[in-house]
Amino acid sequence: MSRTLADTGADWREEDCPETGSYGHFDWLLFVAMLAILIFGLVMVLSASGIVAEQTNGDKYHFFKRQIFYAAIGGIAMWGAALMPRKWIYKIHYPALFFALLLLLATLSPLAPTINGARRWIRLGPVSIQPMEFVKIALALYLAYFMSSKRDLVKTFSKGVIPPFAVTGLFCFLLLLQPDFGSAVVIAGILFFMCVAGGTRLIYILLSLALACAGAMALAIAEPYRLRRLLAFIDPFEDAHNTGYQLVQSLLAIGSGSFLGVGIGASRQKMFYLPEAHNDFIVAVLAEETGFLGISLIMGLFALLFWRCCKIVLGQSNLRDRFISFGLTIILLMGAALNLAVVMGMAPPKGVPMPLMSYGGSNLVATMICIGLLLNFSRTARNE
Repeated sequence: MSRTLADTGADWREEDCPETGSYGHFDWLLFVAMLAILIFGLVMVLSASGIVAEQTNGDKYHFFKRQIFYAAIGGIAMWGAALMPRKWIYKIHYPALFFALLLLLATLSPLAPTINGARRWIRLGPVSIQPMEFVKIALALYLAYFMSSKRDLVKTFSKGVIPPFAVTGLFCFLLLLQPDFGSAVVIAGILFFMCVAGGTRLIYILLSLALACAGAMALAIAEPYRLRRLLAFIDPFEDAHNTGYQLVQSLLAIGSGSFLGVGIGASRQKMFYLPEAHNDFIVAVLAEETGFLGISLIMGLFALLFWRCCKIVLGQSNLRDRFISFGLTIILLMGAALNLAVVMGMAPPKGVPMPLMSYGGSNLVATMICIGLLLNFSRTARNE
């Protein structure tokens, strides 16, 4: 690429932080797009989870009520992030990184229950926290600080490549210990895009990408279940009742929706056929119940959201603001793209929730924090 984010923004200096009085208005189109997707998500959680909730908890509104609670917490966190003084944002990258590291270490302690053979959550009374969702934000803040404040070192290997790669590698290592192979890939993806935007030498990026791919293949081959998932993704119908079951059921749900869908609440696949119907595969239920029309509407809202995010990124005159908003946008974009890819059979099955739609408190709160920070940066975006 001939130009990077670093080539189109002013050098970062903390004294250049805009005063509160110089802030403009929030990007209300971004907020409206977020709110519309969230409302759709709440409706789909209610529709997709009712039968499972009644079977497992005796209350068909169990997951819906919890999602409402998470949305309220997320809303408070979003507006806190939107109104946070810019200088505070500049100072939290190391505390956030340290806090994220502690959370990941806690998943290896007795605080973390083993669920489906993995220790990815921290149980705090009735609530479970998935640290991975907050690790992404902490890493984006750190990488934005590094890429903006050390521009003269970014193209060097010892001081410009090793530090961000070492930090990201540590997080990936802890995620692999859980084990959570897919989340490690997501974390590595954030580093990759930030390095491309930050102007890291292409040779370093390509070498690290080759090493990462080789390591991923070695890990996939070393663990039989990962290899089975990979093979099932290539042809899920070959083992439709075992390793390819979830993807086959997802494709059946999408195909059953046709143009207008079978109607809200009328999905057949959510009736214990499609695992995680209210979580990672909620888009498949959406496609079945609302059809091509409903999916097109949701994709249009996501397109609006990402368009406004891009406007915010490109509208920043301060380099650090530009990198932070870019990192937050990458988090949202990767989440949506990977979820769609898995649901439609374009990527191996991986537990990537759809932002603002899938059931789950950690992802929803973390996503709304990202939106809140982007709203914060929208007040200093130039409208050109």
